[in-house]
Amino acid sequence: MIKSKLAVAVVAALAFGSAAVHAQDTQTSTSTTQPQSQNTDQAPNAKNAKKLQAVTVTGSLIPQTQIETATPVITITADQMKARGFATVAQALQQASFATGSVQGMQDTNSFTTNAETLSMFGLPVGFVKYLVDGRPMGSFPGLYNGSDTFNSISGIPMDLVDHIDILPGGQSSLYGSDAIAGVINIVLKKHVDAPTLDVRYGWTADGGGANRRVSFADSFTLGKWTSLYGVQFENDSPMWRRDRSITSTFNTHGTSPETASRDYLVLTAYSNDGTAPGYQLMDPDNCANVSSQWGGTETKQYRKGSGYYCGSMDTPGVGTLQLATKQANAYTHNTFDVNDNVQLYGDLLYNYSEKKSTNGSSTTWWGTSVATTQGAGYFWDPTVHGGSLMLLQHAFSPEEVGGYRNIMSKEYENSYMLTLGARGTFGQSNWDYDLGFTHSDDQLIDRSFQRLAGPMEAYFSKHVLGPQLGTYSGYPVFEPNYAALYNPVSQADFKSFTGYSTSHAKTWDNMVRGQLTNASLFSLPGGDAGVAVVLEGGNQGWDSSPDPRLMQNVTIDYGNGFTYDTPYYWGTSATPGAGHRSRWAATTELKFPLLQQLTLDVSGRYDSYAVGGTTVSHGTYNLGLEYRPFDTLLLRGRYGTAFKVPTLSDEFQRPSNYYNGVTDYLNCGRLGYSGDNIDACPSPYNSTQYKGTTFGNPGLKPITATVWTYGVVWAPVERMSVSVDYLHWDINNEVAQVGADTLSNTEYLCDIKTIDPNSTTCSTAFNLITRGPGKTVNGVPLLGQIMGITTNKMNVANEQVNAINASFNYGMDAGGFGKLVWAATYSDLLKHTYQDYPLDPKIDLLRHPGWSTDFKSKANASLTWLKGDWSTTLYVNRYGQTPNYLASQLDNYTDKGTGKLGAWILWNASVTYNPIKNLALSLQIQNVFNKMPPVDNSYPGTTWGPYNSDNYNPFGRAFFLEANYKFGQGFGS
Repeated sequence: MIKSKLAVAVVAALAFGSAAVHAQDTQTSTSTTQPQSQNTDQAPNAKNAKKLQAVTVTGSLIPQTQIETATPVITITADQMKARGFATVAQALQQASFATGSVQGMQDTNSFTTNAETLSMFGLPVGFVKYLVDGRPMGSFPGLYNGSDTFNSISGIPMDLVDHIDILPGGQSSLYGSDAIAGVINIVLKKHVDAPTLDVRYGWTADGGGANRRVSFADSFTLGKWTSLYGVQFENDSPMWRRDRSITSTFNTHGTSPETASRDYLVLTAYSNDGTAPGYQLMDPDNCANVSSQWGGTETKQYRKGSGYYCGSMDTPGVGTLQLATKQANAYTHNTFDVNDNVQLYGDLLYNYSEKKSTNGSSTTWWGTSVATTQGAGYFWDPTVHGGSLMLLQHAFSPEEVGGYRNIMSKEYENSYMLTLGARGTFGQSNWDYDLGFTHSDDQLIDRSFQRLAGPMEAYFSKHVLGPQLGTYSGYPVFEPNYAALYNPVSQADFKSFTGYSTSHAKTWDNMVRGQLTNASLFSLPGGDAGVAVVLEGGNQGWDSSPDPRLMQNVTIDYGNGFTYDTPYYWGTSATPGAGHRSRWAATTELKFPLLQQLTLDVSGRYDSYAVGGTTVSHGTYNLGLEYRPFDTLLLRGRYGTAFKVPTLSDEFQRPSNYYNGVTDYLNCGRLGYSGDNIDACPSPYNSTQYKGTTFGNPGLKPITATVWTYGVVWAPVERMSVSVDYLHWDINNEVAQVGADTLSNTEYLCDIKTIDPNSTTCSTAFNLITRGPGKTVNGVPLLGQIMGITTNKMNVANEQVNAINASFNYGMDAGGFGKLVWAATYSDLLKHTYQDYPLDPKIDLLRHPGWSTDFKSKANASLTWLKGDWSTTLYVNRYGQTPNYLASQLDNYTDKGTGKLGAWILWNASVTYNPIKNLALSLQIQNVFNKMPPVDNSYPGTTWGPYNSDNYNPFGRAFFLEANYKFGQGFGS
């Protein structure tokens, strides 16, 4: 099956590595000489022996005799994932060297997709990766990444049922169509196991929380012409709380400002008639004594420099989750039926069910004076304070008031499946093979989010604290609150009376009929047989996000004396509604020409067409690949082509969606003299302005297009050793831009101080997308009005360019009586990453502008595996490169005082496996052996918790896993 010494070296290294977990070959009967094969069924019979001369490699539709081709392919086997200490498929992919981009995950408990996991290849958007399961497109996750982008979640893949994963970096649209810009990830599931196999695993963490329990079972059988594999996996994870880790349990103790407690009971004066300076007013005659039992007895009188006194605690961050509470069940079956020597029927089903729970703690469980949101963003006028003052009240709910945050977690339920039915075979004794199949995927999501009911909550605080409205003053409502009543805990019964759950539904579905004709021996050329593959596919897909109707409704609140206000039904919460569907078809052709023994040309082209909303969106892509082998231990390769991404259904059909959040008003803070390392001292309301965000789809969007190319070398200087280095390039146009609120606010400031040309499109766009109230002058300083709303719509305007290097090293050595040793290493480095928002704007160098990107520039990992007799052990190290610190990302430079880069983060994993008897393997796996926490970023202010970038790092720490894998002898019906 393998022609060259180079291919032998690659396969031998993989073969050594795949034995790392179960030295007795307990995992799978898939041949290690086919590490990248999509068709891993049982070996064909003698009548089909001619087919053994070629394998189907991910990245090509034509069976071939070479493992390494013009397309770089990274393969991770199931055994390698376990030996390197990975607990999930998501971990294995996210920790790979090519996953350099910052991404939201389970630590982002206030995001739209806390319960999903994804990755960014080489810093490109998460939606630029095409995910396949056994070569078929994976269905999209129903939720939207960052409330806007359609993407795939990799959290529901059952690790114990995976055979291997192939990763193709670089544009692959000429074979795989839309989304395959950054690369393709093909998850290949098992097709056969040697015997009934039971796997049991238990895991725990050194610092508490996050306990893991997993059980799986798989078996294969053959009954005449029928063969089948079936498997199940059950998993249960306990939550990990912020209080379980010292780095997240309290506020930042070594920041740019003193550690500052949360504002749990707050009265704020923003403006006074008598000239009194704005600041906090402690209106409690008992100096927080009535609330001292809250937050485990840590609630006390606190002081915030430059603002004043209030009641708060240092321990409030601890009630949020770091890892989800999860229950998950997976079922999978692969079946074939040999009709005759030339026809085989097949059917696959992969099913996933999960329940996940999380909470953001008091950060999103609080009340504030929101009666005058439209007039003054939560402020009211009190004529009794300082001769008349503009005031704000706030109360964050403690665990004692809510009955424990464990009992009010938001919940998400996901049901998904992927079904494939088809037939494949050979036309008589010819060289023509066919494969005709139908795939249906379906993913349904139920979101049960904990909510504050605006009407009952406002009524409660109106009755107990604010009192009836007395009138208005300059557009602000007038109250005379009972301030002392604010400093009293809310009973659990009262808390339950104004809280509850919203229930939202979302789903995606996809139907695809795909037919392929292949001839690996079309005609002869000097280098061998030319091959061809032709694919036709068609189908339809849909997306529907149907939030709880109450999330889109307003209620009228009566504040007495004839004063009423409309407010959202759920306090401070909105949703992302939308629905749409489209049909599509595509045609693909690939030709492989071995022009000489040393030179092979691969040509592929594809045309995709989407019918959506009464219009047609079409795009063609192509690829040219060359393989040159001057001698049998060296491969020089290169590819040039195009890629594209069609507008997603959410890009086109997302209805106007609102959300509520806080943002720093950098422009007004800057005018008041607060920027850089003293930005946290900026006074209210500018330090954290509450605003209403709006985003919506654009049915006029065009496809994102890209020019892509790679070139590289693979060298096998000695037996069982291979080295590869590939250079990758992307030039992406028509990219859909949706700038974040913090970026827009910071851009306004940079435009105001002329760091960015005020006449540029960037500046005019930022000013247009931010809605402000009337301006005013404070202490002689002219300020713009307070931020009221920010619109982040979608447009085909951006350009992005990336140059990167991806390298790997593999070596397997037989050390005689000492055993066998296997080395493996990969390395990725971004050499260039530029981004241009609008065509007339200058290109931003993301590697030197930390305000635009906090991605890792480089990542590297290496493993060493030793195998001897019944023992095997692996040591794995992962090095994350430098990233900008918080202050650098806020100021967008590395020159101001306090800015800089964080050092490399290096994590070690280890595993050991022992086979006391032939059919039993016992394993110990350790993640993060040295319990390394994220590099502490002391440029965060003391008002924040978790001094690290949660989109780059995690504080999970050391974890242990005990695993037993038992084979029950021969499979049933064998």
